[in-house]
Amino acid sequence: MVTESNATTVPFLHLQGVNAFYGESHILHGVDLVVNQGELVTLLGRNGAGRTTTIKAILGLVGQRSGSIRILGQETSQWATHDIARLGVGYCPEERGIFASLSCEENLLLPPVIAPGAMTLEEIYALFPNLYERRHSPGTRLSGGEQQMLAIARILRTGAKLLLLDEISEGLAPVIVQALSRMIHTLREKKFTIVMIEQNFRFASGLADRFYVMEHGRIVHGFEAAQLQANMPMLNEFLGI
Repeated sequence: MVTESNATTVPFLHLQGVNAFYGESHILHGVDLVVNQGELVTLLGRNGAGRTTTIKAILGLVGQRSGSIRILGQETSQWATHDIARLGVGYCPEERGIFASLSCEENLLLPPVIAPGAMTLEEIYALFPNLYERRHSPGTRLSGGEQQMLAIARILRTGAKLLLLDEISEGLAPVIVQALSRMIHTLREKKFTIVMIEQNFRFASGLADRFYVMEHGRIVHGFEAAQLQANMPMLNEFLGI
């Protein structure tokens, strides 16, 4: 199991013994997870393994949770979602949540700035030139790839430094996935901390510093990117890669 690295800084995110419930359903069972500042960590697992619930537990979006969740050293397991966001946490859900009746730029300007260091419109358009070209287009006229870029850009404008990204490559053409990969590399160079859920293993494998494998609401394996090839037989067993 991967534990905290030897970094001298406090981890951006540290989960210990986290359980989560939806009503009577016990979804997460003692999840332990560490994400150091500036890292990209990918959660791998089949559908239903508990990856999205892990992200929602971090944000306080589950019915009930227990255990320790620390963000930049602060215990947040009892905090409201809006207070957690103000620590610089941004969530890009799988469904994207683009408002069809608003233009691309209106969608982008909709969330408030909630943490220092928010990207300006100029910085966002430099990172996502497609969005600049489509800034006056209504949400319904954006392609799937443009909607995904907009969903990510929207959280960057809030000042988020920890990005929780859920299946951002799903259903997109290979050329768009390559553009997203270049964007992720740029965000890493800018020292963003990223937790990514991905079914597209080829996309995820070239980006992450570390991997956690989930099954039945538990972390069952964790390893560094340098250990990826050695862990391929295990990944094939758990994920069918």
